[in-house]
Amino acid sequence: MRTLISTAFISLDGVVEAPGGEPGYRNSGWTFKGIDFLPEAFEIKGREQEEATALLMGRVSYEAFSAVWPDMADFAGYKAMPKYVASSTLTESELATNWGETHILRSLDDVAALKETEGGPVIVHGSATLNRALSDAGLIDRYHLLVFPLLLGAGKRLFSASDKDTQHLKLVEHEAYANGIQKNVFDVVR
Repeated sequence: MRTLISTAFISLDGVVEAPGGEPGYRNSGWTFKGIDFLPEAFEIKGREQEEATALLMGRVSYEAFSAVWPDMADFAGYKAMPKYVASSTLTESELATNWGETHILRSLDDVAALKETEGGPVIVHGSATLNRALSDAGLIDRYHLLVFPLLLGAGKRLFSASDKDTQHLKLVEHEAYANGIQKNVFDVVR
């Protein structure tokens, strides 16, 4: 069984929307505003590319990432691995032709089936809506969170507001950096 890892830049109040400057959000680009860049705070991002064997995204994130990541040296590792897009509307003809092997998953059952295959970790980048659905369905095994010392108020949240049973997490790795960013790696307790 494969491990499904959700990775996110997240504000202290839980917002994950537009950390890199994506258009349409009032606080877009919040990871770059008022916080000193420290390479060590982002070490986990390189490790994720080395350890992951597949990339999973929702349609919106896929469309944003596939437009820029295929030609970026920083994301070369993702170009070589299989990608999966969870979408009920995306068509094969809409897939990027320069980003390698890509498959469309039509349901959470398809994601669960992917987890049952042989192979290493599958990592989920961006994809706030997909993350909430995966979490509510009990499909996420681990969270890699870089928590930024910001309160953004409005914006898409990583976790849903569904009324559900308590989900316990086990902190397996953590570090705080001089710029205020905190790395928190949690395994989901089953």
